[in-house]
Amino acid sequence: MAQDPLHGLTLEVIVTRLAEHYGWEELGARIPVRCFNLDPSVASSLKFLRKTPWARAKVEGLYLQTAQS
Repeated sequence: MAQDPLHGLTLEVIVTRLAEHYGWEELGARIPVRCFNLDPSVASSLKFLRKTPWARAKVEGLYLQTAQS
């Protein structure tokens, strides 16, 4: 059975690592949501992503792509 590559990672860790890797501007260009483009912060992003499954899926997908490269 293959282990989930996101197992053990919190959404906060994922968002923080992506913001550190890409910066908010690039992150907002890759996933165009307000929480990344308008006064971005980890806290505001977490609040939005926890309520928005499609956006969370995009963030997790980008994290997996980034981790593999």
